[in-house]
Parts: sequence; structure tokens; C-alpha cells
Amino acid sequence: MTESPITLKITRVRDQARLTRSFDLYPVDNQRRIDFIPGQVAILGVAGEEPAYFAFASAPEDAELEVLVKCKLGASKILYDLHEGDEIKLLGIAGKGYDLARRKHRDLIFVAMGTGVAPLRSALRHVLKNKADFGKLFLLYGARTPEDFAYRDEVQSWADAGVDLRQVISRPDGHDWSGPTGYVQSLLDHVLPDLSSPVALMCGSREMIEETRERLEKMGFNGDEILTNY
Repeated sequence: MTESPITLKITRVRDQARLTRSFDLYPVDNQRRIDFIPGQVAILGVAGEEPAYFAFASAPEDAELEVLVKCKLGASKILYDLHEGDEIKLLGIAGKGYDLARRKHRDLIFVAMGTGVAPLRSALRHVLKNKADFGKLFLLYGARTPEDFAYRDEVQSWADAGVDLRQVISRPDGHDWSGPTGYVQSLLDHVLPDLSSPVALMCGSREMIEETRERLEKMGFNGDEILTNY
């Protein structure tokens, strides 16, 4: 937890996916540095609602904080409707994040589902700023439909930086989609045979994480090679 609530001003709002927006945030007291580990979660407060938990989508080195908000109920609905210039409170930071310092020179496989891409984007941005410290990079990203993929405008920059992006959707009916269909964990079969020392970082639904963990263990991963952010 932070020592006391920190007021954050919204500096940019972008539509990212269906009913999903990203918010860039900057401390009103711009002398205040907010330290976190990639994958950790911001506890955000808005008036009249219980605090909400949103993983940082930005890297610790980025100038501004960023969170990805899906329009649901309570604080997330209020946050989703805010605009540039509005202010919210950072009440604390939760979760263990991804311990990347202990995985240097390893191949990294980021496995994301839906808005679970946010903490993995934080880790990916951190890794790309320190690319010489890591091996091959894969981002396996699953969503219900093509409209549910966030950060579509960054795909090319990731590819240019050497990230191998594989995307899959689980509900292809009625959509113009020529890529693979199914669940994101199915993509592991096509990636892992080419890697010598991989580490997997995951974020998604509880069911997706359990199924992905089970598949990775069957492929020979041990517990220290399967990372979640909480």
C-alpha cells in the first residue's frame, strides 16, 4: 500500500477494445515517483464506490502510469466514463508482479486473455527497454472476438522490436477472421518446441490460468518457470 492516497490526473483516454479504454495517469504532485513491479495492480478510488483493482499496463520506466478499464459495474463504470483532466486516487499497489530480474537471458512467453493483456504489456514494455537481458519474446493473446483485442495500434511496433505475436479468438462466428480459433493455451503447442529455456508469464481468467498451468506442466515446466502476477 502507498503511505497515503496519491491524486492522479487523467492525461489521455483511448478506446482500446469493445467497451475497453486505456487511461494515462500522472501524479498531481509531479515530484512524487510511484514505484511498482511489472504486473502489479493499482488500487484506484473514485467517490462513492468501493476501490477497484486495475493492473498497471505501463512499465515502471514509463513517464506516465497507464491502466486498462473495461466498462462493468461500480468504480470501473465511473472510471470508464471519465475524461482528460479528471482526477482519481491511487490508494495502494497490490500483487507480487512478475519477478523478471531472476529470469534474465531466458526466453519469455506472455500468455494473455482479454484485458489480462494489461499487466503483460507492463512486463513486455519493461523487457523491451532491457532487451539485451532476455532471449526470444512471444506474446500469445486470446480474446472472444477481434474487437476484444486491446493495443491493436502497437502490434507493428512489437513486431519491429522482435516480439512474435500470435492471436486467437474463441467466438469467430460473424467476424472477418482468418487466424486461428479456440483458446489461447492451444497456441503453446506451436511455440514451445523451438525454445530452449522458456519462462511463461500469464494473466487471464482463473480457468484459463489453471488450464494453461496444467498444459505447461505436462510440457515439462516447473513451478519457477510459470509466473502469475498475484
